[in-house]
Amino acid sequence: MDITWLGHSCFRIRGREATVVANPCPPSTGYNIGKPTADIVTISDTDENNKYVKAVAGKPVIISNPGEYEIHEVFVTGIRTKRGAPDEPETKRNLVFIMEFEGLKVCHLGSLGGSPTAEQAEEMTGVDILLIPVGGGDDMIDGAKAAEIASLLEARVIIPMRFKTDISKDELDSPERFLKELGASAGEPQPKLSINRSTVPTETKVILLDYKR
Repeated sequence: MDITWLGHSCFRIRGREATVVANPCPPSTGYNIGKPTADIVTISDTDENNKYVKAVAGKPVIISNPGEYEIHEVFVTGIRTKRGAPDEPETKRNLVFIMEFEGLKVCHLGSLGGSPTAEQAEEMTGVDILLIPVGGGDDMIDGAKAAEIASLLEARVIIPMRFKTDISKDELDSPERFLKELGASAGEPQPKLSINRSTVPTETKVILLDYKR
């Protein structure tokens, strides 16, 4: 499995049987994701920055609702959570997606606004790879809350997303606070992560990916 960060909250997850593009983002975010081909596109919310489907080539199945799906031997579970601060009314929704293929579980937290409920956390706990927003802004979790949630979910590989870079347009924090709160280091950003069942680390590892240029 190859995981490439295309920018903002957008990833391409390519396996032997299928390719998933999560949250395709428009050029207005500062990122040009190109024209990735996908079999499946997941959309976590109605934010224009997360549903730029016209950038995706092929004839993908688009998943933008909670539920369980099986497409091209990929099992996808959409879990509805809240987007926004804990004391705010639930006016915005978010979908967390768990994608299972090639013996690995990848969890994309979308535009998560706070800690998941106990029931939601139970569904997410123990995934192999966690894609987590760490830059705050727009009613979303910041680095400190992201570190708390990452510790709760106990993923083996943690990949930060939606943070400040030299081309991002949103007012976001860098990933440093997240790393400090988690007590982790990540080293130099990698162009992509290639991983399989046998190479999953035994202890939690944070990996920074460089956005697609």
